[in-house]
Amino acid sequence: MVAYYNENDRFAAAWLHNLISAGMIAPGDVDERSIEDVKPTDVADYTQCHFFAGIGGWSYALRLAEWPDDQPVWTGSCPCQPFSQAGRRQGTADKRHLWPEFKRLIVECKPPTIFGEQVASKAGREWLAGVRADLEALGYAVGAADLCAAGVGAPHIRQRLWCVAQPDRRGRPCRRAEGDGGYRTVGRGNDATDDVPEITGASADGRVAESQHAIGRALDQPGEDERDRTDTGRAQAHGQLGACGEVHDAGFWSAHDLISCLDGKARRIPEAQSGIQPLAHGVPGRVGRLRGYGNAIVPQVAAEFIKAFMSS
Repeated sequence: MVAYYNENDRFAAAWLHNLISAGMIAPGDVDERSIEDVKPTDVADYTQCHFFAGIGGWSYALRLAEWPDDQPVWTGSCPCQPFSQAGRRQGTADKRHLWPEFKRLIVECKPPTIFGEQVASKAGREWLAGVRADLEALGYAVGAADLCAAGVGAPHIRQRLWCVAQPDRRGRPCRRAEGDGGYRTVGRGNDATDDVPEITGASADGRVAESQHAIGRALDQPGEDERDRTDTGRAQAHGQLGACGEVHDAGFWSAHDLISCLDGKARRIPEAQSGIQPLAHGVPGRVGRLRGYGNAIVPQVAAEFIKAFMSS
């Protein structure tokens, strides 16, 4: 089976070719056109389609979660710049708001499973609400979770909204729950990054809500009496705790050195013998690499979300 990767950044596209050749991500074709130029017939024969593919994070995450290369799936982390706190915050007025183009292809091709991701800002949550409404109108059931990279031991927070959609088994649009528009607020006090709408809307027999809660249980998300665990993850990501392993095993990021930064915090970097240092003067393509890393998802987090969905 051959996968389809759509990425119009030439450096990232070349990176995808290299990763495919190395066998790190699913074998496939790289389309360097804008998604605006992609027609449904262009992707009709592909089993897996990765839009806004970047450096292949979703394909890698699927493999980490043991999702077979020949199992159909679409992924798409729509550009976050219109909804990021660090950008111009133009939202849907930004020309980089490309969900309508992704939706156009979904309408025509009706993929069986769709995974997506967006920044966990207030604008990002509003984006997710609109996406959910669109997908439900198309007959999909939607589940989502607000997860951070620190939750899998990464040395940074990188809070993101993760979502998944599958066609409703009755093949009809899902109805929102009455009262609060289908959302209820969860989180810690006035922390804006945690004041996230948890999807609770349901079809007639409550399958969407059940799916959402099943994903939450599989991810072992903190409840009212467990929030200190999330606080611990945030503190560790900021370097406010000691070496990783004192609170939990950092796994992939466990081999590290701690460096003191000007803001008074300690941060983890790969251990010195790896040859990777905080600054790498003269590394070819450094700007492209930084852009690729900055736009990429954290595959280890995506993999946990995918595994939770599979188990639910």
